[in-house]
Amino acid sequence: MPRGSDAMKTPARSWVESANDAASGFPLTSLPWCVFLAGDERHIGVGIGDSILDVKACADRGLLHGLDERLLDACRAQQLNPLMTLGSAAWDRLRRCMTELLAEPINEAAEAKARDVEALLVKQRAAVFTMPAAIGDYTDFYASAHHARRVGSLFRPENPLLPNYKWVPIGYHGRASSIVLSGTAVRRPRGQRRGEDGRPIFVATTALDYEAEIGFLVGPGNAQGTTIPIAEAERHIFGLCVVNDWSARDMQSWEYQPLGPFLAKSFATSISPWIVPLEALAPYRVPGPERDDSDPQTLDYLQSTTTAMDGIDVSITVALSSERMRAAGMEAMTVSRGNLRSLFWTLRQMVTHHASNGCNLRSGDLMATGTISGAAAGSEGCLLEMRATRGALKLPTGEQREFLEDGDAVTISASAEREGLPRVEMGSCTGVVQAAQ
Repeated sequence: MPRGSDAMKTPARSWVESANDAASGFPLTSLPWCVFLAGDERHIGVGIGDSILDVKACADRGLLHGLDERLLDACRAQQLNPLMTLGSAAWDRLRRCMTELLAEPINEAAEAKARDVEALLVKQRAAVFTMPAAIGDYTDFYASAHHARRVGSLFRPENPLLPNYKWVPIGYHGRASSIVLSGTAVRRPRGQRRGEDGRPIFVATTALDYEAEIGFLVGPGNAQGTTIPIAEAERHIFGLCVVNDWSARDMQSWEYQPLGPFLAKSFATSISPWIVPLEALAPYRVPGPERDDSDPQTLDYLQSTTTAMDGIDVSITVALSSERMRAAGMEAMTVSRGNLRSLFWTLRQMVTHHASNGCNLRSGDLMATGTISGAAAGSEGCLLEMRATRGALKLPTGEQREFLEDGDAVTISASAEREGLPRVEMGSCTGVVQAAQ
């Protein structure tokens, strides 16, 4: 079974009352990681209800009993990388410890400890989040066949999917230095694109787009020259976040052949502040992608032998607001809804394939799924697809969008829900487009 499928036997309720609201998104069973400012310092925290529990402060005050010094030192770090390196057994020990601190007290001693812990809660609405990890490398995959087919049909109507697509997880090496936290403004890039006479010109992009994705951060890596068997792949995933991999489509179509994306993608990638552990998503696992009779048999090294529950039922929503909408006090408009379960390639297949040539993954590396789209209209993960399937997007102000304009704000959010279970919030990723320099 996937790591975390035998979910920890956690009490149903927390003494943090807001966590017991099934719709809160931050129940006791989730405890997503973040890093936030405490004065001039960056502290690791976990989300609980409408608050954040300061993990560093818990370690400093001796509230994390039974943890070894290496794990306690990781709790005091300014980013999550030291914790990531320790592996799933250490993460599980720490999560059990945090769960005990936040569960409804069962005796007077636990009640006294809860009062000590309560003083270390910070309201989420008052928190200033920072980058959760130092990201050394970034790889973006192309794991949604629905997205690949729609985009391919724009350029190759007779053969939208290239012959290798259903054999190999396609990816490219992105730029880690331009990964920014949700809330950071994104400046419209300049670059080369084809002019009206067919000759290239250097101008600001007129085809700026978003890409709704889910990212996952590497925990322990692998030594160079070694591989990661698919049965062990999820032990190398620390947690999941929301990603917007911004794209300049006119620059991209000019430069991507023969080596793929470059300046059309490297100007900005936004991520959410919350990192949700796989354990928290264990109850929301679903079967992996179905293969039909026309699909090739997956090669042995990419075949999961441990479970059929390789997918995760995570809903992804994209909302957009223009400057005029915000000035008029209008709510952001939901423009699409997709789901992580619709990918053709699974997270474990991406990890295994990435290391299959002996590439050494490192703690803090970010991987992303690529644009996540479903089969139905309304599930497109970017404007490029939407433009092809539904035409220009019509906003409540009467404005239309084929691509993003200056002042547009894009928010991508994700959550897991299932009847009888609390909602697990993965957070949101927001960026406002600024004019080109």
